[in-house]
Amino acid sequence: MANPLCHFELMTSDPQKCRDFYGAVFDWQFDDKTMPGYTLIQTGIDPAGGIMKKPEKIPGVCINTYFNVGDIDTVLKKAVEHGGKILVTKTPVPNVGHLAMFADPEGIVIGIMQGES
Repeated sequence: MANPLCHFELMTSDPQKCRDFYGAVFDWQFDDKTMPGYTLIQTGIDPAGGIMKKPEKIPGVCINTYFNVGDIDTVLKKAVEHGGKILVTKTPVPNVGHLAMFADPEGIVIGIMQGES
């Protein structure tokens, strides 16, 4: 049985800054009302995610996932424009497509993948 990504969570020191960044880079929508103190992320297709303030006992901000995108180059450009840093440039993955990784303004690492055309 496959274990596809079913939810992701961004634990951050500044939830509003995190929301602003990902809203600008990926055009995500957010719901702050359903679960007070927790922001639900609607990516436009499952899986959905969440943003929360990092608990003090957690040593650092964190996430480790890959997201499917239509155009890696455009997403990397948006990430840099909004304060992110490219960590892994567009890299071919045989029989899959391409991947890249960037860090958001707080250093959270995000992977993106674009399938073969």
